[in-house]
Parts: sequence; C-alpha cells; structure tokens
Amino acid sequence: MLEKEFEEEVIDSEISEERYEHKRLVVDAGQSAVRIDKYLAERFASSSRTRIQDAIDSGFVWVNAQPTRANYKVRGNDVICIAFPDPPADIELIPEDIPLDIVYEDDHVLVLNKPTNMVVHPGSGNYSGTLVNALLHHFKGSENVQKGLRPGIVHRLDKHTSGIMVVAKTEYAHAHLSKQFHDKINERRYQALVWGDMRWKFGTIKAHVGRAGHDRKIFAAYPDGSVGKHAITHWRTIERFGYVTLVECKLETGRTHQIRVHFQHNGHPLFGDIDYGGKRIVRGSMQIQGYKHMVDNALQILPSQALHAKTLGFYHPENGHWMQFDSELSPGMKQLIQTWRDFSYHTLKINQEDMQPV
Repeated sequence: MLEKEFEEEVIDSEISEERYEHKRLVVDAGQSAVRIDKYLAERFASSSRTRIQDAIDSGFVWVNAQPTRANYKVRGNDVICIAFPDPPADIELIPEDIPLDIVYEDDHVLVLNKPTNMVVHPGSGNYSGTLVNALLHHFKGSENVQKGLRPGIVHRLDKHTSGIMVVAKTEYAHAHLSKQFHDKINERRYQALVWGDMRWKFGTIKAHVGRAGHDRKIFAAYPDGSVGKHAITHWRTIERFGYVTLVECKLETGRTHQIRVHFQHNGHPLFGDIDYGGKRIVRGSMQIQGYKHMVDNALQILPSQALHAKTLGFYHPENGHWMQFDSELSPGMKQLIQTWRDFSYHTLKINQEDMQPV
C-alpha cells in the first residue's frame, strides 16, 4: 500500500537480510563524459533508471572505490561497482496471538507502544513474532484482512527501539498518514541516552545519511552531502549524568537509523548501540572505583541502543483533528537511566544542580 515517494520517509526502519545482485564493470577508455545514471540505464536494460537512481542515492553504487552521485559523469577506465537489491520474495503472513499495548483505536487508525526486541515487519530471519503478525491476529475478521490487505505500517522502529507507533487500518488512512510523514507535518520526539556530557541545552545535527561503504547493513553520516539523503535532527538535553546524557530528539527528516547515525557522527553514540559504537566505554575514567563494573552491568539492562519513541502527533485522516500521544519509557530504559542517576549522584558526587545543562 505504501507509495514509493513515501517509502523514503520511514523512521529507523529495519534492515532486512535482502539478497543483492552484485555487478562490476570497467568503463571503456574512449567513453565520452555522460551521467552515471544514464550510462548504467543503457547497460542494464532490465533495470529502470529510477531503480538505478535509487541504488545511487542509497549508496549502492561506487566509482573507483568511492560512493557516487547520480550527476557524476563517468570517465574512461572508471571502475563501477553496483549492488542491486533483489526484489523481496513474497512472505506468507501468519496471524499470531501476541499481546499488544494499544493506546488508541478507531475504525481508521491504531496507536500502540511497540516493546523492545520486537521486529515490525517479517523479513529474512524474522518470519514470526513480528508486529505485523500480531496485528493480523488483532484485525482478524476485519474487512481489510478479508480483502487480503496487510496492516498499514506507516513508519517503523528498529527491533530494539521501543515506543509509540501509528498503524493505518484503511487504504485511505494509510495514504493520508504517509503523506503527513512525507510532508513533515506530523510530530515525532524520541528520548535517547547517549555517551558523553552534553553540556549545552540544545543543538541541531545536519548531515546526509546513507549506506556505509564497508557494510550495507549500517549507515553513515556524510556532512558534505556527497552521499545519502538530507537529514536533520534537533536535540535538547534533559538530564546529565557526568559520562552519559539523556536527550530528547525531534526529527525534521526520517532517515533509516537517523538518530543513531547522527549521534555517532557527533561523537556521542547511543548507549548500548552495537552497530554504532555504543557498546564501547567511550567516556569516563577507568580509575573511578566501580566505574567499569557499573558500565558492564548497565550494558546488560538493554539488548541494544537506549532509544525510545516518546511522542507522536498527527492529524486524524478522517476528521482532521490533531492527535498527540506520549508513551512511558520502556522498563529497561527506566532502569538504565536510574542506574546512571544513582551512580552519578552517589559515586561521582554530582548534585542535581550540576546536572542542568549550561
């Protein structure tokens, strides 16, 4: 149901174990200068120019071992490497009786809290136990399910990211909500625990987000805009704990792994983020008594990054009323924050006033 133009706006979407069709070619020495998207479209008749441009924008096309842009003009002897994602195979979706924490529901939308450690949509390695499996069971008997329509996932959260989500129950609601995400007229706020002492009250991170060249499953920041898609994250400090900081993030764009990538780029990776450096003790003195032991214990509290989708606001697709929802932090994230708070106050002797941003 999701239109292609809106597909680019999904939040922190799961990176599925897609199969990739790898291509490598060397440009003829006498080749005249021509845009790479046009050049590749002429050589891969089975692939549309749009598919090629999407591959370039996503960081799947490299020239001479460097990611490229669609307007790059190929030159003789250029070495071009491409990794086209294969179209995903059809997956049989099975309804499963999995409890859902539903915050609101009517005939058009459903708002819920996704728990930590739940995948949103089935993919390779995750064919059951997903949010979609649970929604199919919840919607069992509804007109949409009877028609064979899938639950309308408007935006997604990573497996280990907890928090508030909206699901469309009709085709119209899905199109309406997707356009809100695309036009950036909804509101999305997250809370994250990041490494380092964020002493400023607020800030903004601007850097394109695109595939990392060394690993297609993760992303990287490209502040010069050479690769990836435009991305902006606004943040403000909520509470400081000396070596980690609780921040609120407001997304202006919705790129895959945006918050995680931006804070790694900013030198403050999310605590516990295995993909972006958050499992390493990157701040703090090992000479402080009990510090390493405390950090090791804290890393066991959450399975991955300390990130929670706290607030979601949108216009109701049917009546146009503004709706806003706020969710409780997950139990694991609450415990993690309290662990750092206790350590800061009692071990580091940092008082409440010192924890306020300057």
